Formats: sequence, structure tokens, C-alpha cells
Amino acid sequence: MADRIRQYMAYIDQLLKEEDESIDWEEEMKKHLVQIAFFAHERFIHLIVTVTFALLTVMTFLFTISNFSFELVLLILALMILLVPYIKHYFLLENSVQDMYEQYDKMQQKVGRSFVRMGKYKR
Repeated sequence: MADRIRQYMAYIDQLLKEEDESIDWEEEMKKHLVQIAFFAHERFIHLIVTVTFALLTVMTFLFTISNFSFELVLLILALMILLVPYIKHYFLLENSVQDMYEQYDKMQQKVGRSFVRMGKYKR
């Protein structure tokens, strides 16, 4: 998924650099909104998984305090080791979606729209 996001964002960045008048920005904006929705959904699912995994880790840690055993310590270590990539991937998704919003704003500028406060656009 990380490679897909990076490749897609690089594609959009390349489009934004081009001065080609034949690019249908309205169509590209529609496609971009679909991709934003797709990645935002992926981000939400990973948020749920990451938070659940973190809660499981904390609960296991608290249970280990009252019922210490070597196996539970190993479980906590395994959970903490796995939690790091979950958090890293979630932040990649979060930052990428935020960057995609900025790309969308730049696309709007290409078609002569500028963002005005309160979500209103002017032509």
C-alpha cells in the first residue's frame, strides 16, 4: 500500500508540474477525489486496527503487573514490536492523505478556482 500511495502521489505531482493544456483537470480532479476517498478509508481502517492493538498492549501490560509471568512479558514485547510498524504505516497514510488534499487544492488552482475560507470557492 505504501508503494501505491507514493507512486500515485508522484504521478499527481508530475501532472501538476506539466504545462500541458490538453490535460483535462476536471476529470483528473474527479479521479483524485476517488483516490483520496480510497486512501482516507484505508487510513480509517488502520486507525481502528492501531488503536485496538495499542489498547490490547496496554491491557496486557496491566494484567502482567498483577499476574506476572515470563510468557506475558514475551507477549508484551511481541505486541510492542508489532505496534511500531502499525503506527508507522498509519502515519504514512495520514500524512499522505493530507498531502493529497494539498494536491487537490493545486489542481483547483489549475482550473482557475481558489480556496476561500469557510469552504467556499470563487471562480
